Amino acid sequence: MTTPATAATPATPATVIALDVGGTAIKGGAAGEDGVLRGTDHRPTGAERGPDAVLETVLAAARRLAERHRPAAVGIVVPGIVDEASGTAVLAANLGWRRLPVRARLAEELGLPVALGHDVRAGGLAEARIGAGRGSRDFLFVPVGTGIAAAVVSDGRAVTGSHTRAGELGHLVVRPGGDRCPCGGRGCLETVASAAAIARRYAAATGEGGVTAEDVGERAAAGDPTAAAVWTEAVEALADALTTAVTLLDPERIVIGGGLARAGERYLAPLRAAVAGRLTFQRPPEIVPAALGHRAGCQGAALLARDLLRRKAER
Repeated sequence: MTTPATAATPATPATVIALDVGGTAIKGGAAGEDGVLRGTDHRPTGAERGPDAVLETVLAAARRLAERHRPAAVGIVVPGIVDEASGTAVLAANLGWRRLPVRARLAEELGLPVALGHDVRAGGLAEARIGAGRGSRDFLFVPVGTGIAAAVVSDGRAVTGSHTRAGELGHLVVRPGGDRCPCGGRGCLETVASAAAIARRYAAATGEGGVTAEDVGERAAAGDPTAAAVWTEAVEALADALTTAVTLLDPERIVIGGGLARAGERYLAPLRAAVAGRLTFQRPPEIVPAALGHRAGCQGAALLARDLLRRKAER
């Protein structure tokens, strides 16, 4: 075991460090007593090297942050299926992690209390407290990027579900019998409306590789009929899924994050119209862009760490 990075000097009670471990990058940063993240740094995850190498990279990143900031606690968020109560990454497919006791490993490495969370639920918590969800009791945080997920935030708390699997919006079937999804199903929302799906479907229709979802959106706006068809289908599929969510959950607001939200009104205006056109008796929610962008998960990790310190102080 590595000697705890904080052993040589005392922790700073007002400081926590945060890590957001993604399939391609690890974001890290520090926050003061207000819980607000002060900048982030990035390093490649290197998932292709295997799960053990990814864990070592995460531990090394945490050590460097701890040496720099001398924190009192750590927050870390990861994708996939996360059991916050036991501190376990049950399944993080993009990282190769299965039943990994992340909280225990990080606590052992640093000698600090650690809070583990799900990246999207933590992002929803951050948007609820300091982002686009402020002032809303019940809302959905929906990041649309390589994949699609959702955080169901109720009374300021992200709902986990009875098996820690709440919020898998990307695996609602919106096109029965459609493309095969990595989850094993067919016609899941992610196969039509994610950034990866938009790029893939455009490439399949045109034979042109190397085109991103952002490129497709720009080409659609410029009058490319193939791009417009792919873009519109993605928006329509997301509207189908959000209509289901609105019917079941009655959210006051839907906060759209992820890479596609950066397209702004070119993306959000037709999405609002498509959702409104599907609703009958339901109350239309606000549909707004996320405020925290790519920092949402890391910011959420910082808030989880601060919450952990507060609970310890209250005991």
